[in-house]
Amino acid sequence: MLTVLGATVVTLMMIFYALESRSRWFTFAFAISCLGSATYGWLAGTWPF
Repeated sequence: MLTVLGATVVTLMMIFYALESRSRWFTFAFAISCLGSATYGWLAGTWPF
């Protein structure tokens, strides 16, 4: 389950990063997905992430 979370969050990060120039909402979504990625790193115990 943790691996699925990590793969999903990183995929969303890449998509939202590519779409950042289209809307501020994509920038916000990218920031939220970065937070999700950091949460995944914390849950997985990978230091530094």
